[in-house]
Amino acid sequence: MGQNDDMLIIGQVLDGNLAAYASLVDRYKDMVFTLVIKIVRNHEEAEEVAQDTFIKAFQALSNFKQEAKFSTWLFRIAYNTAISRIRRKKIVNAPIDDKLIENYSTDDVRQHMEHLETEEKLKLMNQVLQQLPQDEQMLIELFYHNKQSVEEISVVTGLTESNIKVKLHRIRKKIYSAMQQKMQTSPV
Repeated sequence: MGQNDDMLIIGQVLDGNLAAYASLVDRYKDMVFTLVIKIVRNHEEAEEVAQDTFIKAFQALSNFKQEAKFSTWLFRIAYNTAISRIRRKKIVNAPIDDKLIENYSTDDVRQHMEHLETEEKLKLMNQVLQQLPQDEQMLIELFYHNKQSVEEISVVTGLTESNIKVKLHRIRKKIYSAMQQKMQTSPV
């Protein structure tokens, strides 16, 4: 299924076939949940936010202008809903120290990584990703896991495309730096 299929389903829903909306939910529920959990960091809350997202999208479906892909529009709703939930709760996050970024060598990290098994690499990467601030985790999720373009992420987050590119670059540097530090200080 692609964007054209989404548009056909949206047309069916708007023509009164409300049950057709379930196929859109089935198609995007995992991606929405994955995005939302990176922001709210609580499984139960993420489920609630994902449900709220689909309810809001359903209620606003007639306002969908097709200027972006349906998935981008849906991710924007999910992002805003999750951020609103966080702002109400004011969750505090302990990010990776930005000073680490300045003293890393990508070559050193790659060299150390070559000696690790794939499973060890994944474990180390997941440990580092969990230490990133929520907004950075969300950008990584959208770009790498959901394969959203920089332009689509801009629509979802409201950030400029150049800002997103800079943030992704800095996040990658943080990840390399944190991985290097973890490899030097403790076993995976």
